[in-house]
Amino acid sequence: MNTNIISKYLQLLRKKHNYTQDELAKKLDISRQAVSKWETGDSLR
Repeated sequence: MNTNIISKYLQLLRKKHNYTQDELAKKLDISRQAVSKWETGDSLR
């Protein structure tokens, strides 16, 4: 699985829906840091 593609796609979807990382995190009831790690691929490795 290519984590770089997944990370970039998650970021693209978030931006397409005009959410900041903080807004998305609040909607998902997770930390902003978790969203950031998903988007950088740090938590997918």
